[in-house]
Amino acid sequence: MTFALDPSLIDSFSAIVGPSHALTDPADIAPHLVEWRGLWHGTSQLVLKPKTTAEVAAILKLAHATGTPIIPQSGNTGLVGAQVPDESGREVILNLARMNAIRSVDAEGYALTAEAGVTLRGVQDAAEHMDRLFPLSLASEGSCMVGGNLSTNAGGIAVLSYGNARDMVLGLEVVLADGRVWNGLRALRKDNTGYDLKQLFIGGEGTLGVITAAVLKLFPRPRERATAFVGLTSPAKALKLFQAMRAAAGPGLTAFELLPRLAIEFVLRNMPKHRDPLAGTHAWYVLLELAGASGDGTARTLAERELSAAIEAGIAEDVVIAESIAQSRAFWAMREDLPETQKPEGGSIKHDVSVPIARIPEMIERGNAAVERLMPGVRPLPFGHFGDGNLHYNMSQPVAMDKAEFLARTPEISGAIYALVIELEGSISAEHGIGRLKREQLREVKSRVELDMMRAVKAALDPSGILSPGRVL
Repeated sequence: MTFALDPSLIDSFSAIVGPSHALTDPADIAPHLVEWRGLWHGTSQLVLKPKTTAEVAAILKLAHATGTPIIPQSGNTGLVGAQVPDESGREVILNLARMNAIRSVDAEGYALTAEAGVTLRGVQDAAEHMDRLFPLSLASEGSCMVGGNLSTNAGGIAVLSYGNARDMVLGLEVVLADGRVWNGLRALRKDNTGYDLKQLFIGGEGTLGVITAAVLKLFPRPRERATAFVGLTSPAKALKLFQAMRAAAGPGLTAFELLPRLAIEFVLRNMPKHRDPLAGTHAWYVLLELAGASGDGTARTLAERELSAAIEAGIAEDVVIAESIAQSRAFWAMREDLPETQKPEGGSIKHDVSVPIARIPEMIERGNAAVERLMPGVRPLPFGHFGDGNLHYNMSQPVAMDKAEFLARTPEISGAIYALVIELEGSISAEHGIGRLKREQLREVKSRVELDMMRAVKAALDPSGILSPGRVL
């Protein structure tokens, strides 16, 4: 460690949350220093775990006065390194897991106020208890938390019908870098009184302020769902299927996920609990879901009709519609377990990109060809949220290649993918954010005007640069 925090400063921070909630033992700190993929291993001498907004405000007031860098952290499930400290030892981790209260529920107003440390599943369960739906859904929903979900503008599988996290927020409570508290916890659907300040912090990755609570938008709970696995020959056929299902179901089409055969093989090989969803093998698969409000079987009838028509038209090769809730969950478990099943396959170079939906087939065809030219034997694994244009464009290492040798080629592989994404008028970050992973690439895809505006906002809200320094900008 090249830097040591002043012991008196550690004592001052610790006094705010109480000694038992200020971690200084390296063994206690260790789980907070590495992110899920293991790409970043940071160093910190102090983890603070506040319980109240007042404690967060006191921490940031002291940090602002002393120039102490603060790294907000919730469930530590982020994938771009924003929530992990750097290697300097200067940065203090502000972990919000203890701020885990559901402050209020309003079933009639379709709203719920949750603190930053409530898990996504906790919000979902609270909404279900009121016979309502909070539709944000991620593979990490049992451990990711509201603060992180909003700070990264999380997406997930239901964006097609409900939008990203920012579309599900009515109001925020935020502690600014100097310790002032903005109470914007308004449950209003319409509030046209100047700038929509909450949107600055949603997707801000902890660089502009610390979200401590949010008023979340709830929705009517679907009374039925029809879940189907579809086998196809190509992403082009998946596009035709999407267009047909979207036209027939409208907003009732709540999910449309694309998977290559390689994804199914990874899941079957590395998690034997799963079973092949269809009797035969197919080059590509779609996992889709229709939701219905009536509970009279309309969703399933529509799914059967449209998917039968897709087979007759030569768009789909085979289809299975879940016969039970258990089978539906098994289908979704295959999709949700896919990221974990990539680890036993060796190194993985990952990209979270988006392009216009109509250009997804072109993106996959040209992207696969580009990386295979660069590295013969590479295993392309493009999958994800076809219905909103978001692909997790991953590359698994060639079977015979050394992992370190493969990962050393990351800049070359990623450069080819990002160049194609930009050519197709897409985004280099669809739902994971920028963090530390894509900070340099951001300069290549944002105009000087855009970067100037972002820096101006950062300077106005965090003039000392103590919040998540070196992240995003």
